[in-house]
Formats: sequence, C-alpha cells, structure tokens
Amino acid sequence: MLHVHRSGLTARKSETCSYKSVAPRLPMGRRILYATPEMADFVKTGGLGEVSAALPRALRSLYDVRVLIPGYPQVRAAFPDIPVVARLDGLAGIPPCDLGLAETADGLRVYVLIAPELYERPGTPYGDAAGDFADNDVRFARLSLAAADLALGTDPAWAADLLHLHDWQAALAPAYLAWRGVRLPSVLTVHNLAYQGLFPRDGMHRIGVPEAAFHMDGCEFYGQLSFLKAGLYYASHVTTVSETYAREIQTPDLGCGLDGLLRVRAGQGRLTGILNGIDESWDPRTDPHLALPFEADDWKGKRANADSVRKNFGLAVSRGPLFAIVSRLVHQKGIDLSLEAAQTIVAEGGQLVVIGQGEGRFEGALRGFAKRHPEQVGVHVGFEEGQARRIFAGSDFLLMPSRFEPCGLAQMYAQRYGSLPIVRQTGGLADTVEDGSTGFSFTEPSPTGLTGAVRRALDAFGQKKRLNTMRRKAMSARFGWDRAAESYADLYARAIGNSVALRWTTV
Repeated sequence: MLHVHRSGLTARKSETCSYKSVAPRLPMGRRILYATPEMADFVKTGGLGEVSAALPRALRSLYDVRVLIPGYPQVRAAFPDIPVVARLDGLAGIPPCDLGLAETADGLRVYVLIAPELYERPGTPYGDAAGDFADNDVRFARLSLAAADLALGTDPAWAADLLHLHDWQAALAPAYLAWRGVRLPSVLTVHNLAYQGLFPRDGMHRIGVPEAAFHMDGCEFYGQLSFLKAGLYYASHVTTVSETYAREIQTPDLGCGLDGLLRVRAGQGRLTGILNGIDESWDPRTDPHLALPFEADDWKGKRANADSVRKNFGLAVSRGPLFAIVSRLVHQKGIDLSLEAAQTIVAEGGQLVVIGQGEGRFEGALRGFAKRHPEQVGVHVGFEEGQARRIFAGSDFLLMPSRFEPCGLAQMYAQRYGSLPIVRQTGGLADTVEDGSTGFSFTEPSPTGLTGAVRRALDAFGQKKRLNTMRRKAMSARFGWDRAAESYADLYARAIGNSVALRWTTV
C-alpha cells in the first residue's frame, strides 16, 4: 500500500512553518509534472486546490514529482527569495517570464511562474469583485505553455516523463506539444466539466493557437476557443474525480456539449474516473480546531462540539437535531432546495447552521430565513476552515443536495466527523454515501426529494441505536489518498509505457 504524506495544508497552519528555496538537483526515477492553477498550500477555491496539494505528495514515494503553479501573491510570499532556474520564451501575445524552483517545508518541489504582470493581483486566481480577469486566456495559456516547455527540458536539470494537468487552465499543454509535433504522455483531470475556459475565436493569435487547430477535432467549441476541449482532444488520457461522474459526463444532460468527444475517449479506454481522497488531518481524534476532540462512540465529545457551534451562531440550547450546510452558495449546490427543506427542519424542532458564500440571492435568502428564526437558524456568509471543521464535528446531518457533483469533499469530511450527509445521488456523492447506512440519498433534484430524505433523517435521529450505528459506520469509512494514488500510479505506468503509440494530428 502507498502511504500518503501529510499535506502542506496541515503544515501551513503552524506559525513556525517555513519554505526554503533550493538549487535544482538531478532527478531519480520517473518524473511527473503537475500543472495546476491552485494548490491548497497557497491558494484554493475548492477541491482542485486540495487535490493539487495532496496527490503529488501521495505519489512522491514512487516518482520524482514536481508542481507548477502561477506566482500569485500568496505563492511569492511563501517563497520570497526563490532562485530562477530558467527563462521561458514567450509565444505570440504570451509574454516571456522567469521560472523559479523552491521547496515546501516537507520537501515537495514547486516551480513558480514569475510573471508579476499576469499573476500578482488582488482577488482570486481568476478574477476580482468586478468579475473574471479579461486576460485569463493569456494568463493560463502562459501556465500551459510553461508546462509544455518544462516537459521538453527548459530546466536543464529536469524534464518530465509525463504531464498531469488540472482543469482548463492547464489543458492547452498537450496541444502546444502536439502543435510542435512532440509526443509525450499526458493526463488531464477534469474537476468540473462546467468550467471550460471559453474565449472568442479572434483571441487565438494572442496565445499562439494555429488557425488549422480551430476545428471540431481540435480546440473549436461552437464557434469559440475552448481550452478544455483542446485538452480532451490532445491529452493521451482523461480522468475525472469519481467513477459515477465519468459516466454522467458522457450523457447530454451533464456532458456540457462535450459528451460526444467523451464517449469517444471512453470507447478508446482513455477516460477514467478516480475518486478523490481527503487529507489525513481530517481526524476528529486529533483535530486542534475542535472544541473537544472525540472518536466513535464518544457522543459526549460530539455533543460538546454541537454546543459550541450553537453558542457561536447564537442558537438556543437544544438536544434536537442540528443540520448544516458547508458549501458554495450557488445553484449547482441545490441551495434553493435546502431553503425549502429548512422549513421542515425548523417545523420539526431542528436547527440549521450555514457557512459559505456565493450568489447574492442565496446569501440574502438565507440571512432572511435566519432573521425570521434567530434561535433555530444561524448563517455566516464567508468561510473559515476551523469553523467549518467544528460544524462538521457538531452537526448531526449535512445537507448537500447538489444538482451535479463531480466528486465533493464535504460529504467525506462530514462522515469522518460523524455527521450523516443528506445528498442527491449524483457523481461522487453516489460513490461515497450509502443510503440508510452512512447517510441518506435521493434521486430527483426537487424540494420533494430532499424533504423526503430529511424526514428519514429526522426519523433516524429519534432512534438513537440506529443513529449511533450509522455514525459508527460513517466514521469508519476510509477516504484517504492511498486508493486514488494506486489508481493514478497504474494509469501513469500505462501512459508512459504506451507513449510510443501516441498519435496526434500535427497542424
């Protein structure tokens, strides 16, 4: 079995955590480059950042792994004295930039794109309060081009045997290689097919896309340039973050217009669903964020966390069920369905706490509901990880009625902390929650479907023996990275072994 190293997520919580810059060393073993727009050590907006931090660490006992990430302010702050190991050429409107190499406190090597004009901005990696950055095509073409250059040995001391690319922001890398007539194995992981990196056709010249590539067998998508479509076409293998989602995206309903190409990839044996894991720091026995650490059968410890959450949100003292929402407050997550179900929760004597942010209409509706029921409903618009962990530990049930969910991590966190997820049967939720055993699921994305599952949860809460049996089963579920790492290791071995058989259309 593979043993997963503790991720930088835990290390960076410590005030004594430090990063060190290093001079390049010659590699040993197969060399894997992970190109990603997020990494939880520095910046994350969701599960992509967690995966990009955990998966390279899970596999570094087998490979010489390195991560490539843009030099956002958070990254530059972590590595203030990073040495430059190469100068990367520009292409068309993509500017040249320096490439730094540094090392995290636990020894993971990280390449950093030093391009202040592209990356050192306030806001998220993708935009600010005014919306997405207008030059995101250039910003992430720069990331993709750098991955392709690194694969070819731009760093004189290191070149990749395989590229592992994450989401649309890095998806042009295999295309840049193909357009040069270069064959190198690559894996593209799609974390959410709904985000495709779509840009106007007239911007192709800015990022060095050849005119002949603007074709259905290339990067064209309904008259637009699609970074993700290019990755799906040119990468040697495509993965998604759960087995069920890999099947769902081959259908018109969830294929986002790419289902035809994905069915072709599946038929070629080039589409695989590999379920994400969660970091080992998610352990209620040792989590320093909790009001009181606890383990299975220590229900007094779980109640202590529930009391702490109620106090923090200003709720009444209660021994009734405590429901939670820990989520982006967006339509995909079924927040409208949760608002409907909240009526039933309150009417039946339950309480609800919410943490997250997203669409203004949902933030306002939740705040309004909390104002009408101040002793039963608490809402915090925003996110703080310690608070989220305490909510998982203190709640009895987690509402997660997503309309689609490629993988999802919250339902895994909740089970680990003895909170039973109430989920729609889709994507990774279907793969990780056993209905009536480790949580509750429903099929139809409707208020009736969710409310029915909530009523079953309320019934289980009234049967303490059954409730505690379900809690034990949920807490015993294992969602570590070992299984995913083994699947990726098998995939890498096949991809590297088959690299001589790769065929791309050179344009």
